[in-house]
Amino acid sequence: MEGAGAVRRAQGRRVAPPLEHRILMTATLCLLAFGAVMVYSASSPLGVLGGRGTGTGEFLRYLIFAAVGLIAMHVLERRGLTLLNHRLVRLLLLASFGLLVAVLVPGVGVQVNGARRWFAAGPIQFQPSELMKLALVLYGARHLGERPKRLRSFRQAVVPLAIVAAPACLLIVVEPDLGTTLVIAFTLTALLLAAGVPLRHLALLALLAGGAVAVLIVAQPYERARLTSFLHPWASKSSAGFQAVQGQIALGSGGLFGVGLGRSVEKVFYLPEAQTDFILAVLGEELGVLGIVGLVCLYGMIAYAGLRTARRAVGRYAKLLATGLTSLILCQGILNIFVVLGLAPLTGVPLPFISYAPTNLCIMLASVGLLLNIARPGARRLRVVEAPPRERPADRDRRRRDRGARRAGAGGGRRASR
Repeated sequence: MEGAGAVRRAQGRRVAPPLEHRILMTATLCLLAFGAVMVYSASSPLGVLGGRGTGTGEFLRYLIFAAVGLIAMHVLERRGLTLLNHRLVRLLLLASFGLLVAVLVPGVGVQVNGARRWFAAGPIQFQPSELMKLALVLYGARHLGERPKRLRSFRQAVVPLAIVAAPACLLIVVEPDLGTTLVIAFTLTALLLAAGVPLRHLALLALLAGGAVAVLIVAQPYERARLTSFLHPWASKSSAGFQAVQGQIALGSGGLFGVGLGRSVEKVFYLPEAQTDFILAVLGEELGVLGIVGLVCLYGMIAYAGLRTARRAVGRYAKLLATGLTSLILCQGILNIFVVLGLAPLTGVPLPFISYAPTNLCIMLASVGLLLNIARPGARRLRVVEAPPRERPADRDRRRRDRGARRAGAGGGRRASR
């Protein structure tokens, strides 16, 4: 009885998750807690002073979408690679294209601040370009992981991926949303680099992409104004450079230790939409340089755990997928930080897990769920070899007689051969 109980306990014992799994989970939950606090701090004064109630609307919606994202993360952690087969990836890609086309139709997509990027149902908004980012990473990892030998050819490695990614980026640019387009471009470049595509192919691709961005900036006054305000923000501090200037003022006011949580002045009618793209400026004003350093350390933990997951993953597809998902999170985070610090033009990219961006939050948590699934492909259980059943006395006597007969036959054979 005691031995049977030990066997059952050993069978029910799960293998402890590896280090990268624990680091990913810890960093993600810390970022979520950080984001909830900062969204409440950045959005509540505008709600009260602007006559929109208690000012907890964005905070409550953040919590609701965080809960939805955590459910998706849990499901994908358990069955991520099993669910994402060829058919589902194709359906996800086609659905993303259909939604990107539909959002541009007047009366279907919602236009906010001159951009048509969202579907809306009351206070709930959905941004299809966020879904497209994840779909392209899934498609790119599968395309590059299936046939490694074709990576030496630009036509076989890069062109099929560009045929899918280029129309998607064009639809996103039309919204307009250059920031998401840049995140997709940087993520796919990291994926191609990790797959082993020759650098000359990447240089040619970067040249073509740079030319397309230059044409876009020249053709659209909206993007040209953003570039001009980036080069000379204080010269246009009352127009295109207003948000960038206010963000720098907020960061400068925070100093090393910040003015204190909830005491930001810039978030009150100075910094536009402080709870979204420029939430890092509020964080820097309230928590100072040390708060920003702590946030960067959490992203560094995700980078370390994600790349460690990619290195230890089983199979080329899993390695590339882990690399692409990690790059998706990091490229978006780095771009947002650079914009707020004044090192890049305004792009409208939210800060992962921190900004109030419901669709982005769910997609980022789903990406972490896939990373967790790759880090621990399943709940591996200890397998215990059970002891053989006891022999009956009659079987034991029969086995002894058979052994004796075999020995006698072997001895006779040796005598005959001499």
